[in-house]
Amino acid sequence: MRTVHTADLTAGERAQLRTVLDAAFDGGFDDHDWAHALGGLHVLAEAGGRIVAHAAVVQRALLADGVPLRAGYLEAVAVHPDHQKLGYATAVLDEAERIIRAAYDIGALSASAAATGLYARRGWTLWPGTTAVLSPRGPAATPDDDDSTYVLPVAAIPLQGVLTCDFRAGDVW
Repeated sequence: MRTVHTADLTAGERAQLRTVLDAAFDGGFDDHDWAHALGGLHVLAEAGGRIVAHAAVVQRALLADGVPLRAGYLEAVAVHPDHQKLGYATAVLDEAERIIRAAYDIGALSASAAATGLYARRGWTLWPGTTAVLSPRGPAATPDDDDSTYVLPVAAIPLQGVLTCDFRAGDVW
C-alpha cells in the first residue's frame, strides 16, 4: 500500500491505474470520472508489482445549509476484478478515511446502488436532506443524487438541509 499525489504518479502508473478502473467498472468509467479522480491523493494497493486497488481523496467545496465545508471527496474506489474479495477495498478505504478524518471537515461520496452497503457498514451516512449543485446558472437541485450521496462526518456539523457541491463536468456528485 502507498499513498501518492496525482503529481507524483508516473505516466506508466497513470496508464495502469486507468486500466484497473476501466476493468473494475466494466466500461462504466468515462473520461469525466477519470478527471474527477485526479488532483488529490491516491491510495494504491499493489500485488505482484501491479496496481490492483485504488481510492482517491480529492478536495471539494461543499455547503451544508449554506455553511462552507472543506470536503475530502472519495472518488474512483475500485479493485481489479482478479483481486476482488481479498481485502483490498478495506485496505484502501481504511487509508482514504484516515486522510479524510485528519484533513477535512467532512467526507463525501456518490455511491452506486451496489456499494451503499459497504459504505454504510464503514460509518458513512446517507445525507438525510436534499442535494444541489452550484451550477453556472446558480444553485440547482440534484434530486437524482439524494439517495446516493453519503457523508463521513468529521467536524461537528448539522446533518440536515441542503448539501450543495461545487460544479464540475460530468456527474456533479
